Amino acid sequence: MPPILEVHNLIKHFPGVRAVEGVSFAIQPGTCFGLLGPNGAGKTTTVEALEGIQPAPAGQVRYKGGPLDRRVRHEVGIMFQSTALQEYLSVAETLELFGRLYPRTLPQEELVRRCSLEGLLERDTRKLSGGQRQRLLLAIALVNDPEVLFLDEPTTGLDPQARRYFWNLVGDIKAQGKTVVLTTHYMEEAYVLCDEIAIMDQGRIIAQGAPKTLLAEHFNDVVLELPREDLPAGFDPGDLELLECGETVEILARDVNATVRRLLEAEASLNRLRIRPRTLDDLFLELTGRGLRA
Repeated sequence: MPPILEVHNLIKHFPGVRAVEGVSFAIQPGTCFGLLGPNGAGKTTTVEALEGIQPAPAGQVRYKGGPLDRRVRHEVGIMFQSTALQEYLSVAETLELFGRLYPRTLPQEELVRRCSLEGLLERDTRKLSGGQRQRLLLAIALVNDPEVLFLDEPTTGLDPQARRYFWNLVGDIKAQGKTVVLTTHYMEEAYVLCDEIAIMDQGRIIAQGAPKTLLAEHFNDVVLELPREDLPAGFDPGDLELLECGETVEILARDVNATVRRLLEAEASLNRLRIRPRTLDDLFLELTGRGLRA
């Protein structure tokens, strides 16, 4: 099946900044594609080119095998990271307002059901909770029944319960055959939702593939975590690879049994020991570094 979206050698420079430097990838229909990276990596510029909001001076973006054209405006939906809603309108009135912008729309009843807005239709949009507001913004992005849905940091600021509920909504949308393009800083979110991810840094893609495949390619160990105070004073790690993470120490181990024996011999307390597999957080830090980005 041909890709629904393709990017070929995309380049975008701003004064003194090379935002995107020769990015290429393809997105298959009916999948969730995640674009990850630290601040300033070029994600927003790349996504805006895909959306047709900001054309790049060099490179090519193709939709359904052809150039981006006016049909894209009617066949994609965008949930921006921050969207200003008209004040003093109810949820129902807001959905009607945005629906009038398109020649073809989903029935409001279906939008309400898909995004779990029952009981909120008469509520003023100013009085919505964070999770309720995000569900309304998702409904707005779906109002034209798009073939491609862009989600830009959709769960920022949501509590864990609201975030997981939103993940379920996105999963239901993907199950209907829609294509989802996701940008997020939550690595667990990318792992749960995405069929494929691309990690950007300094305007380039530095890793791409299915989350599980990328983890298997980059790691063959697990992480032992324990509080720093549980290690005896003067502990000699020897050939163990230790990472200092605030008040926690992470030990990277290929042989868990041997590492635990080593800790016991050193009389370390293992009452609070935690053993976990490698995650996308580890991969992200491994590829982009641990330094703070502006």
